[in-house]
Amino acid sequence: MIRLIKASLILLAAFMVASIAQVAINYKLNKVDVFHKTSHVTAEVRNKQLECLAQNIYYEAGYEPFEGKVAVAQVTMNRVKSGQFPSDVCAVIHQRNVVYNKVICQFSWYCNSPAVRRPVNQPAYKESYEVAKQVLLEGFRLPSLKTALYYHADYVDPKWGRERVAKIGQHIFYN
Repeated sequence: MIRLIKASLILLAAFMVASIAQVAINYKLNKVDVFHKTSHVTAEVRNKQLECLAQNIYYEAGYEPFEGKVAVAQVTMNRVKSGQFPSDVCAVIHQRNVVYNKVICQFSWYCNSPAVRRPVNQPAYKESYEVAKQVLLEGFRLPSLKTALYYHADYVDPKWGRERVAKIGQHIFYN
């Protein structure tokens, strides 16, 4: 009888060890799978994305408070992830549409001539660049803007009919 109990305990222990090993192996394989699914962005591409995002922040919210800069960057990143816009930071910022035979930029500053697009206020640009790093590289986000895809200045009324989610600085944000 004791031999039967010992054998049963040994089998039970072996089964538990095998189960734990299987869970550990599946966990590791899932981690490897996630690693292979992530994009392998080069440093050159990442620097270009960072520069595009910093410019967008500067021209759209360069004189806004920190939260206003983050909000503009976050809308840009939300668009990248939405599937409704290009899946690249620079492509989202440079996107143009034609409406009634008129070219309209998603971000109005981008339609300006390249000479006008040079940052003139270096401290404001530097802060915009730091915000771009926090949002793009560190994943910093404002909870109230998780799904916001649109915004406009508070002195215009485009009558979009979209759900308003926040007002930060001089911008109103929408889903």
